[in-house]
Amino acid sequence: MDVDAALLSRLQFAFTVSFHIIFPAITIGLATFITIWEGLWLKTRNPVYLQLAKFWIKPFAITFGMGVVGGIVLSYEFGTNFSKFTHMVGSVIGPLMAYEVLTAFFLEAGFLGVMLFGWQRVSEKVHFISTLTVAVGTWISAFWIIVANSWMQTPAGYEIVDGVFHVKSWMEVIFNPSMHFRFFHMLLAAFLTGTFVVAGVSAWFLLRKRDLPFARKGFSMALWAALVLAPLQAWVGDEHGLVVKEHQPAKLAAMEGIWPKSESPVPLLLFAVPDENAEENHFEIGIPHLGSLILTHSFDGAVTGLKAFAPEDRPPVKFVFYSFRIMVGLGVLMILVALTGAFLRYKGKLYEFTPLHRLCLLMTPAGVIATLFGWYVVEVGRQPWIVYGLVRTMDIVSPLPAGRVLFSLSLFVITYSLLFGVYIYFMRKLIRKGPPSQESLLAQRVGVDSPGYALALVKQIDHDHTLGEDPHSKPNAEKEH
Repeated sequence: MDVDAALLSRLQFAFTVSFHIIFPAITIGLATFITIWEGLWLKTRNPVYLQLAKFWIKPFAITFGMGVVGGIVLSYEFGTNFSKFTHMVGSVIGPLMAYEVLTAFFLEAGFLGVMLFGWQRVSEKVHFISTLTVAVGTWISAFWIIVANSWMQTPAGYEIVDGVFHVKSWMEVIFNPSMHFRFFHMLLAAFLTGTFVVAGVSAWFLLRKRDLPFARKGFSMALWAALVLAPLQAWVGDEHGLVVKEHQPAKLAAMEGIWPKSESPVPLLLFAVPDENAEENHFEIGIPHLGSLILTHSFDGAVTGLKAFAPEDRPPVKFVFYSFRIMVGLGVLMILVALTGAFLRYKGKLYEFTPLHRLCLLMTPAGVIATLFGWYVVEVGRQPWIVYGLVRTMDIVSPLPAGRVLFSLSLFVITYSLLFGVYIYFMRKLIRKGPPSQESLLAQRVGVDSPGYALALVKQIDHDHTLGEDPHSKPNAEKEH
């Protein structure tokens, strides 16, 4: 096997899966928010909730389409670039991918059209059920993908016959040791991704004093969500780390930068420069004992280090070490933003404190970046194994000419870069256009029969105009309480 061809195949898959994961992370979060807004609209008849749902459904649609386009090639790459992997584990991974298509993709595809184009063609309740179904479909899709990936991390319920994996227990395959926390960790990451996209865009409107009722409601709900989700994600991540410690100790050692065969007590390294040749860290900045407390729930607990494993069985330490700190650092920043928002809400200054608005605008892609680097920790930290402890990545790469793989990788980089540029262009265009006005929503017949909606909008618009200001630019109307 040409080493260059193997490396290029791995880079190609890494690039395409990194591109793809951006969009499901956003769509899972946005689909959930849209469902909540539409449900609140049906319950309260507050037209701002409908503005939020109608505005965000278009970015959701564009992002969903990008996710489908980016994900199609991944299944083909298993066969073209990693054909031996398909032969060895196809009886396990293949059905899991089929379950995702049958239970999630068909569900999403069946109701997506109603969600996007059925506002004036079906009743309000039918439309809400369609939106809810699409949101649930995104969760189910994430479930099966995480099941397949978790099985590769912590394989269970299998037997190997003539070098081929066969399923002994589907329950053990699906509910493998790392699936539970990994699934919730990914789902919360997607919710946080959508949360900070909504918070950032709402902050953009607040800074420009545009569509203020819409912006305030979106900003408020996003920060409430962050206040719940970000600390919960920290707890789930801690529990997930304990599973990694038990089943993938080399990965944990790389994440924490631990070199001795067994170290006790373990400091929590805030920064270091790992040196894989010297098998030590330089310029360490850490908090004594805190690593032991987090990893073992004991003040002096011992943790297995990288020297306990042969050099060929260790993951790339620097990449995993720094990726983990980027992910955790962004998570801590999310918690701080949420707490700051709660404090400002208590002081009654949530919508006037522009430094928080600017910070949230800068953090619009924070969830995406944290999710990407979290996946890098998961996937690069698993190396050199594709099925942990059983199958090495280098042993399953297809024997392709390096030049051919380089050509396809170059095409992917060029094509996906252009697609991403088009995606950003249309997202900016939709955001700058802003939400539909309450008057335009009144002019449309939303649903088959919605007199309650028309009455609510008439009252809302009358209330707005009695203030003597434009209902979409006034700074004082419809303040959150």
